[in-house]
Amino acid sequence: QVQLVESGGGLVQAGGSLRLSCAASGSSFSINPMGWYRQPPGNQRELVAAITSGGITNYADSVKGRFTISRDNAKNTVYLQMNSLKPEDTAVYYCAAITLNSYYSGAYLYPDEVDAYWGQGTQVTVSS
Repeated sequence: QVQLVESGGGLVQAGGSLRLSCAASGSSFSINPMGWYRQPPGNQRELVAAITSGGITNYADSVKGRFTISRDNAKNTVYLQMNSLKPEDTAVYYCAAITLNSYYSGAYLYPDEVDAYWGQGTQVTVSS
């Protein structure tokens, strides 16, 4: 079992930056791929970025070049550095510990299909 607690959300102007953190408890953190998902107002949850235990990353096209996912296995923490923020980045951001089956099957790309442990979410609001 993995418990996740996100922090670092808030209100920022367009063009600004935020860094989200997700602290995990549980013995399997260093094994699980980790992901950040977001749910904009009135829309479905979507994958933002994911990272394997070995540091392999992938990103949604909408955030490539602006967001960076990283992890510190010694601290049981995963981060999402968000730069050049846009109003359309406004959403509740969720951290997820993805099961190995969900990652290697590709199910993690689809929030309705992924098998994962979820954090409670943190609000990010980008004003224009």
